[in-house]
Amino acid sequence: MIVPILLLLFGSSSLSLGVALLLLFIALIGGACITTIGPGGIFVTIALFVLLPLDPGTVAGTASATFIATGIVGSLGYLRSGQLRGKSALKAAMALSFASIAGAYAGAEINTLLDASAFAVVLGLFVLLTGLIILYRQYNKLAPDKRLDINSLSGLAWMGAVGVAVGLPGGLLGVGGPVLAVPLLVVLGAPMLLSVALAQVQSIFISGMATFGYALQGAVDWGLAAFLTVPLLIGTVAGWYFAQRIQVKRLKVALALVLVALGIYLMGGGATPGG
Repeated sequence: MIVPILLLLFGSSSLSLGVALLLLFIALIGGACITTIGPGGIFVTIALFVLLPLDPGTVAGTASATFIATGIVGSLGYLRSGQLRGKSALKAAMALSFASIAGAYAGAEINTLLDASAFAVVLGLFVLLTGLIILYRQYNKLAPDKRLDINSLSGLAWMGAVGVAVGLPGGLLGVGGPVLAVPLLVVLGAPMLLSVALAQVQSIFISGMATFGYALQGAVDWGLAAFLTVPLLIGTVAGWYFAQRIQVKRLKVALALVLVALGIYLMGGGATPGG
């Protein structure tokens, strides 16, 4: 009963009930992953591309629009739990986020040059690399041996570099920020929970700028974005709660393997819009 109501409220009644339920489930899981391990929103992007007959711009634009709210909620959650409190965290968040804006807008512009096949390959490569990075870090215990000094000029410069590096693919593919920002920040020396927290703030800027760029192109399905934002937000809150209380090592490995498989599937031409 709830799903048809959401479809009616948000103007997505063209979705079949089965596809709508699957999208809701994927968004819920994706939201939970965003605030527990970082990578999560990428599942929504993949689902939009594979399950619906959308062009690459609309996939990236609609996905980006859904991540604005999750970034805000995730940031508030980590502000409440303390990871985003203090001048150091604020400086890091701003350096990371503002540097992301140019990259996100440029990515949205580059997206217009890709057809569905090229988009599938680029998205698949990004998904595959994300999964491999997570696996490498887990099995090689890839962790910083010293803390990154985010108050130093070099520390802020690294934050800016990560911002640009994450903003470009975030805007190009509509994958938000945490999917790539979290592993990069951890490798540079930021604690895991702080990295996830900073990535939530960054995702607001990346998704906001990407959405703006795609909206100028008329490539955002606002009804669909609102429909997916509800389960994403529920998952984001649940993920933040569990991130404070559980070890997510096994979850990371399982999701990494799923990402590797999805990446190969997309690159191999197994997915077409709506297929």
